Amino acid sequence: MMNQYIKELEQDPFDPDEFVERMVRRSMQESKLKDDQFDPEMIHDIFTQAIQDLKVLQERQERKCARLEQAVQEEEKLYSTKLSDIMDQHTDCVNVFSTLDERMSRCGGRALDVGEKLGAARAPRARAAAARDLLSHLAHFLNPRPVLTDIFTDPSKLHEAADVIQKLHTIAQELPPDKFEVAQKNIDVKYDEIERNLIESFVKAQTQGNLNKMKEIANIMTNFRGYPRCVDAFIETSQMNSLLGKDIFSSVLPLCQKNYTIISNVFPNPEQVLSKFVLNIFHLNLQKYIQAKLADKNDVDKYLRNLYDMYTSTQRVCDELVAAGLVSAEGNSSIGDLRREALVDGAMAGANDGYPALENRRLKAALSNALNVYYSEKQHIKKQIQGGGFQELRRDLQAVIGTRANINIAQIENYGGETFLSEQLVNKMLNDAKTSFLRCKTLCTPNELPGTTVALLEALVQHLLIEHVDYALDLGLQSIPIAESKSPPQIYFFDIVKQANAIVKLFGEHFQESVLPCLSSTSKQKECVQRKTTIMEQLENKLDAGLERAISAIVGWVKLHLQTEQKKTDYKPEGDIDTLASPACTAVVSYLNSVMEKIHNGLEGENLNAVTVELAIRLHRVIYEHLQNFQFNSAGAMIAICDVKEYRSAACGRGSRATPPPAHALFDALHALCNLLLVKPENLHQVCEGETLAELDRSILLNFIQLRSDYKSHKLSSFLKGLS
Repeated sequence: MMNQYIKELEQDPFDPDEFVERMVRRSMQESKLKDDQFDPEMIHDIFTQAIQDLKVLQERQERKCARLEQAVQEEEKLYSTKLSDIMDQHTDCVNVFSTLDERMSRCGGRALDVGEKLGAARAPRARAAAARDLLSHLAHFLNPRPVLTDIFTDPSKLHEAADVIQKLHTIAQELPPDKFEVAQKNIDVKYDEIERNLIESFVKAQTQGNLNKMKEIANIMTNFRGYPRCVDAFIETSQMNSLLGKDIFSSVLPLCQKNYTIISNVFPNPEQVLSKFVLNIFHLNLQKYIQAKLADKNDVDKYLRNLYDMYTSTQRVCDELVAAGLVSAEGNSSIGDLRREALVDGAMAGANDGYPALENRRLKAALSNALNVYYSEKQHIKKQIQGGGFQELRRDLQAVIGTRANINIAQIENYGGETFLSEQLVNKMLNDAKTSFLRCKTLCTPNELPGTTVALLEALVQHLLIEHVDYALDLGLQSIPIAESKSPPQIYFFDIVKQANAIVKLFGEHFQESVLPCLSSTSKQKECVQRKTTIMEQLENKLDAGLERAISAIVGWVKLHLQTEQKKTDYKPEGDIDTLASPACTAVVSYLNSVMEKIHNGLEGENLNAVTVELAIRLHRVIYEHLQNFQFNSAGAMIAICDVKEYRSAACGRGSRATPPPAHALFDALHALCNLLLVKPENLHQVCEGETLAELDRSILLNFIQLRSDYKSHKLSSFLKGLS
């Protein structure tokens, strides 16, 4: 049992409550009787025995702890003694080390002093020995015979020979030429020979990829006057067969990055070497490539495309080099003298000189050719159209005389509805212009850009807006029939308005996107905006004149048709008839519906509102004056009301195509006036005081009531005394 207690007491962590619980469960099992009863005395004996066992166990553990504490104290005394001995030994060692350090310092100082004295004594000897060796080498060059000493003939001693000849060359420059002319010439010859051999060795090492040898030779060559030739040889070898193919621009950045690593490891002045490396690419390789591409100037369009491609490709390469840190956008000493714009100009080598005139000539030719092709396809020969008030008056007089005499004097031609406007043609012309403005912004210098932009814009305005749109408007104006026409006038001008507005909108977008960016913050910007405004006003005036003439033609025909086709019996029929619109009204309404369809298809926004309102107002005036010429009985009044309703529907429209309110109000008033022709005499006064007619002048009401056929027979004037 003691072992069981020890196991439970050594558990980690130890819980005394849990320990007691386990003892209780064990005692309950041991004292359990029948019927789940237990013996309390037995439980008491078990706990008493357990307490005694635990006390015995405690005494054992206390004795064991006492023995362990005594052993620890003895070991502690032993280790304290050993630690004291070690500390004494450490102190002795520190003292000895300090003594040795002082001795070493004294010895070192003495050795340094002795070394300096020996060096001072040896330096003159070394210089004297070097001078003796140089003089011995110089002696070999005093004779005109070739120098055949081992140092100058053994290829393995090239570096040593280079050091000697460089010093001899420096000395020879100080010698009097009259006495040492032979020696100076011999030294110069040998100097050039060794210099060539060094460069050949450098190129050979470069071919083999031996960077260590290249670096060694480069360091030697820095003291030679032929060092630039060594750099040139490196550049030529590096770029040989590297910039080939159709697109050499894509090879520039990898070539520079690859060789920059070599340059940094080989040359003592890598920035200057890299500058020369990049300059050689742009001023030699790219320049030759660009000149070959631009050699043929016979095809101007192709030449300008190639010029733009070459320029932008060169700029792209420069931007890549700037991003890689190999070229500076502004130029600074940290990476040499390389500046982006200088590199571009060097590669182009003036290839874009005279560009503005070429671009202007190309755009004019492209626009003119597009127009000629378009009119040729239409089988149309452009006419010389004369404008002005006199010409307009002459045309109108000829048309009126021709109409009355039934002969065609004015020769009004509508070209079968052809507008002579083409959005496809305009898009082509704008694309050509967009290309020109893009190239202009890229290729022109800051001084050339404003003037070139103005010239290109003038070419576009002349060909697109004047020779195409303005010409089409002139033809459209001439094709509008006169107001006195007997047959329903065919108005195609609304189609012209629709296409002209679309073209003007395209031109405005092009002006914002392509023209203005070229003129940002320049004095020419205001000039171009004013030019655009002027031509827009010119086109707008012609559009307004055409719309005015079209409205006059429509209204004139309606007036003439009603005068000739409306019969007196239409509004004063005999007997019972169906209450329908008169034949003259039906013809007019049918025509007006077709006209309004064209107007809504051709116009939009404020233009649509203005034209429909103006047309409705004029039609109202014509119909109102037309009705004043007839007498109306009850049946005729019903027909007149039907006519006005049809006129209102045709002139004012319905739903989404409804004319603005002013026109509706006029026809509502006319409809109310027609009701005066129908109401009973005793109700006339009440109707005249109604909301619609109350605001009209009383003379208008009286004049309209007098159109009733029963005005005199029923003595209607007696019912109207209150209106006067």
